[in-house]
Amino acid sequence: MRNRYLDLLRFLAIVRVVVYHVTGWATLTLVFPAMSVMFALAGSLMAASLARSGPVAVGRRLRRLLPSLWVLAAVFVPAMLLTGLSLSPRVLLWLFPIADPPANNWGAVGLSTIWYLRDYLWFVLASPVALWLFRRAPLPTLLAPYVVLVTIEVGIYPAPPVVREFGLYFGAWLLGFAHHAGMLRRLAGRVLYPLSLALAVAGGAWIVTHPGPRGYDLNENHLGNALWSAAFILVVLGRAPAGVAWLERSRLADRVVTVVNRRALTIYLWHMPFVVALTPLVDVVGWSRQDPVGLAVRVLLVFALVGLVTLVVGWVEDVAARRRPELIPAGSATVPAQRVSGAAATVEITAG
Repeated sequence: MRNRYLDLLRFLAIVRVVVYHVTGWATLTLVFPAMSVMFALAGSLMAASLARSGPVAVGRRLRRLLPSLWVLAAVFVPAMLLTGLSLSPRVLLWLFPIADPPANNWGAVGLSTIWYLRDYLWFVLASPVALWLFRRAPLPTLLAPYVVLVTIEVGIYPAPPVVREFGLYFGAWLLGFAHHAGMLRRLAGRVLYPLSLALAVAGGAWIVTHPGPRGYDLNENHLGNALWSAAFILVVLGRAPAGVAWLERSRLADRVVTVVNRRALTIYLWHMPFVVALTPLVDVVGWSRQDPVGLAVRVLLVFALVGLVTLVVGWVEDVAARRRPELIPAGSATVPAQRVSGAAATVEITAG
């Protein structure tokens, strides 16, 4: 059973990520903290899978995650080896990115979004133990990543990067656990809204007092990102509707949302190489990054190119999910969502 509201959130998150990488508009990270939302949705789905299948869900999730990465690697790893990347055993990380796989100078930029798969992989592997702890002590488990992140950001604990990533995004993943368990929906408004406001104020204050090179960009502020995103997730998941009636009535909108959800991982993996490849157009044509026409054209070109590559290799996501391969996924054939606990009406996706 599909919850189209969760589909819609993921659709918005993917579109926002692509537009942000083209435009560089830091404001977009505040308006819609897409990466944390994607991790929260993935955490909710992972909790549902573990509840249904047990630890075997880990293997199934990896099976759906990795093939699209392998397709990308089959194209770009040989190209990087031919342009300066040293052949070493670390190249095997492109098969199972438990750490950042190696890249040459242009590959490090064009394939920089691989960090999401690295974190996702760690979170999937940690989920059986995390869910066991969450069921026995939900609040301490939920707070633990944020406490760790605070100790890192204030200088108490000089942690390695992987621990910082757990502090930043595993909190969102665990909020997904809470969503699946129905905890967020059961929070009374007199608790949820003041709590969200307090987190947003705290996160906003940290962001304003600790701006990064690009100003108030959440991607450059770990603690501000975590707090602001937690406030956002509490509202959008804590007050999630059972469905989206207007989406279910519009065949075109329903189809677009379905296609993006079914091809979310392909879109995410392939959009950044096109963003990097099209950047020289700004100088050649004479458009500045502030030129609205130039930015609009670049956004449209990136989506067009991603659409083409999705037609060519997107079916890999169907194979990984053991669905019948489709060039363009069909509509949702939505079954009306029922009022069930949390996210039991899960979404069939590969990127989250």
